[in-house]
Amino acid sequence: MARKLKAYQTSLGFFDLAIAAPSMKAALEAWGADSNLFHQGAAKESDDPDIIAATMAKPGVVLRRPVGSDGSFKEHAELPTDLGGGRPTKAARKSKGPKAKKPSSRPVDKVAERKAAFDYERERRRRELERASEEAARQKGRERRQQAINKAQAALDKAEQEHAKRAAAIQAEVEAIEKRSQTEEARWDKKKERLQAALRRARG
Repeated sequence: MARKLKAYQTSLGFFDLAIAAPSMKAALEAWGADSNLFHQGAAKESDDPDIIAATMAKPGVVLRRPVGSDGSFKEHAELPTDLGGGRPTKAARKSKGPKAKKPSSRPVDKVAERKAAFDYERERRRRELERASEEAARQKGRERRQQAINKAQAALDKAEQEHAKRAAAIQAEVEAIEKRSQTEEARWDKKKERLQAALRRARG
């Protein structure tokens, strides 16, 4: 059975984030947080009726608004226009007690709750499929790179083997020529010695 959703809120980077999710863990996963923002006091369950309504309208979708603003949460929000030091601190924003919105006293719509929960599950599955698709694409890229590496390595190995074979053949030729040269030198020394002896005898 689909679990009841709650609205959760945090701030990451330039944006305040909000989402309708069945648990804090699910909200953290959807935000892509690598630590427990709730334990750190950087995230909370929201009781703002406007935030609840916005998140329940798009359960499982991370909604944004410029950090520190009081605007409405949207799926696609503009970057903050005022990034200076004049922005009120979290403590200052919290101190606006009289202006803070009270929890909605509207009766709970069970049908809407169930629909939001099913919509959340659908969005969660969509995100999972998207992540799986991205991981498959990354894996395919890694496999293509590995194939290219293997091909280049095989070409290098083959070239090295051919070079070694040719170098060995050339070395064998050099050694054969050296042997022939030594043989020729020995033959010439003997012949030269005979001819010189004959020349000495002829001169008397």
